[in-house]
Amino acid sequence: MQSEQYVDVPGGRVWCRTVGSGPGLPLLVLHGGPGFTCEYLDSLAELGDGRPVVMFDQLGCGRSDRPDDASLWTVDRFVAEVACVRRALGLHQLHLLGQSWGAMLAVDVVLAGATGIAGLILASPPLSIPLWMADARRLRAQLPERVQRTLAEHEERGFTACPEYRAASLEYSRRYICRADPWPDGYERSFVGEGEQVYHTMWGPNEFTVTGTLSSYDRTDRLAEITHPTLLTCGRFDEATPEATLAYQERMPNARTVVFERSAHCAHLEEREAYLSELRTFLGAVESADQLGAGSGAK
Repeated sequence: MQSEQYVDVPGGRVWCRTVGSGPGLPLLVLHGGPGFTCEYLDSLAELGDGRPVVMFDQLGCGRSDRPDDASLWTVDRFVAEVACVRRALGLHQLHLLGQSWGAMLAVDVVLAGATGIAGLILASPPLSIPLWMADARRLRAQLPERVQRTLAEHEERGFTACPEYRAASLEYSRRYICRADPWPDGYERSFVGEGEQVYHTMWGPNEFTVTGTLSSYDRTDRLAEITHPTLLTCGRFDEATPEATLAYQERMPNARTVVFERSAHCAHLEEREAYLSELRTFLGAVESADQLGAGSGAK
């Protein structure tokens, strides 16, 4: 079963897709980017055999409206957008999954007082940009020397739009974002539908350079307020590093972390079956009222 519809949100309309109609609580999925579309998360639709899985392209990307108005790209407006989607689709009780930027958004939805969230999944979460940038500098220093030199020389001269610079940046992506070779179709399609204005306004020119409005984002001091059963996931080679992810978990009273040993930032693509299995286990445990103890695991 699949249905599609548009929902009015502040600034325009967003395209939503619901897959599945099983008896479990709906799972609402928040994609990354910002502005990367939900297509790279299509593998999560397989969970539709047990519950409705709802995905949507956030405003400014994909099949949603793309208003040319940089003032719209704020965390608060995206939090309001999620509330509009929930209200329009009748998602009163649900699980919430956010991947990358979507995890930041999911955390802010919870901290804003959203009710009816049974379980929370934070996939490769960048919950402290200062920590993210420190990790990015360390990961970048592990790139081949010629790649580091190309990046540094182009940045010094302001030539970051140059194809040579972008090619060097691709080496970072293949190591720390998605190690699948070739990249899956859904991942490629998200690049086609990407909302560049959203990404550049909120994030910056690339994954390891955060210069946008999210550059000061840091929720570490408020994570203890999140008491929902929470699953944090990341890859061993993730730009959202295992060390950072475990540090977030330690601040959350009802959370556990799973590290996928053969993945980077897209474990749902790189270790698809193992990832879906972990999600099924977590969602089932929450719905059967089992309490998840803090801890960490590896897959």
